[in-house]
Amino acid sequence: MATTPASNDYKVDLEVFEGPLDLLLYLIKREEVDIYNIPIERITTQYMEYLDLMRMLDLNIAGEFIVMAATLMMIKSRMLLPVEERPELEEEEEDPRWDLVRQLVEYKKFKDAAAHLQQREIRQEDVFGAGAPGGGPDLEEPGAVLRDVSLFDLITAFKEVLRRTETAPAGEIFAERFTVADKIDAILAMLRDRASVVFTSLFGRSPSRHEIICTFLALLELIRLRQVEVAQNREFGEIVISGVAEALQEA
Repeated sequence: MATTPASNDYKVDLEVFEGPLDLLLYLIKREEVDIYNIPIERITTQYMEYLDLMRMLDLNIAGEFIVMAATLMMIKSRMLLPVEERPELEEEEEDPRWDLVRQLVEYKKFKDAAAHLQQREIRQEDVFGAGAPGGGPDLEEPGAVLRDVSLFDLITAFKEVLRRTETAPAGEIFAERFTVADKIDAILAMLRDRASVVFTSLFGRSPSRHEIICTFLALLELIRLRQVEVAQNREFGEIVISGVAEALQEA
């Protein structure tokens, strides 16, 4: 059975989300492993699982994701070789993971710096003059909402919904009439009635695999168009979706 959703009019461009280094950093953080001692077999397996999910969703996967997959497989194969059978390397580069680790550490520095600047910008927006009413929220306050929900947080939540869904009998597939456009309208209608909804509530009680895929692609499209916002109250926590007021009024 084909895994590509019936959504040929919608191709989500991953360039507006994240790249392969972001996915690796996400997996390293989620697995709580040392970036300088990456369990390459485990991380490679998980990376390939996410790549398969993105292919199943028919996302426009950038070539960099494929290159990284090949790099991980090469490192994995070299790690399996006895030390004496590995190609001669400089002393500091005897570990086949070292080039990748350097890339990740350097990339993480830039990401952290960008996040810090963004946080300062948000703080500055909430600064009021002396005597002015109100005051901005403390972004470091425990339980403060995180706005930087990544594509991979969303794919993890999608994977969990898919895992809990029983495969529909083949005879019912032809009765499905869901499209991504339908699900876009449904999500916006839901957000007109409520200030926010949790991710799992988008999928109903007994969604089919086809409906789950269409709903998820609809959510990605709404995020790309800045018609909805996604947030978490803690890292890797429940994802909450809220509508952008202007978008809901126009819908």
